[in-house]
Amino acid sequence: MGTFSWTHLLIIALLFVLLFGAKRLPDAARGLGRSLRIFKSEVGQMQSESATPTTNPAQDATPAPPQQLSASAAQPQTPIAEPQQGQKKL
Repeated sequence: MGTFSWTHLLIIALLFVLLFGAKRLPDAARGLGRSLRIFKSEVGQMQSESATPTTNPAQDATPAPPQQLSASAAQPQTPIAEPQQGQKKL
């Protein structure tokens, strides 16, 4: 009780074929295999990154000093056009 016998698995397989069609099942299986492969490689990369020693966390937490803008960078590059006669100012 609680385990699947071969007849249960056969009935489930037949239901999948009836629901999704025989032509779409191989494509779905390929897509699932690719997704699992990508997921496995990403998990492996995350584990390898967490295994490598990092630099001092206190150094990473300090903010970088703000950069000062030069006088030419602070001013707009294009002049603002004055409204002509008959136009309203915004």
